[in-house]
Amino acid sequence: MKRARHFALIAALLLPHICLPEPALSEVEGADVGLFAQTAYQPKFPGDPAHSDAEAAALGYMRTVASAQREYKKRHGAYAKTLRELVGSVSFTRRMIKTDRGDYTVKFQSTGKDYWLAMVPRQFDAAHRAFYMDDSGVIRAEADKLATKESPPVKS
Repeated sequence: MKRARHFALIAALLLPHICLPEPALSEVEGADVGLFAQTAYQPKFPGDPAHSDAEAAALGYMRTVASAQREYKKRHGAYAKTLRELVGSVSFTRRMIKTDRGDYTVKFQSTGKDYWLAMVPRQFDAAHRAFYMDDSGVIRAEADKLATKESPPVKS
């Protein structure tokens, strides 16, 4: 009988702590939800110019297009006029034809003699700059407007 009472007492004391769900971050008194939601960007390689994972993905996409265009031009004597033509060049895949790239939209134009590519963010902020690259391979960026061939180059 004593054991049953001890068990009941222990269960009564511990049960609320075991069964209650954790409070949401917004319910934690004095919590700055922004501190919980944001984590500092970890560069992917030495000299990584990205400010966020979204920018790193956009810049990686641009480097892949530049590499695929160089390879395509070696084989065909001209740049690809569409993203679809780049499939199979270097590591450009069929999925990369899609211009919706998460936080960014791809803008691409080519005459065969030259080309340009722009990555336009859905929103401009510290983690989402606009990028531009032409057949020179130089990636340029703007923090608060669309990037163009006059924009400053990205420093790596």
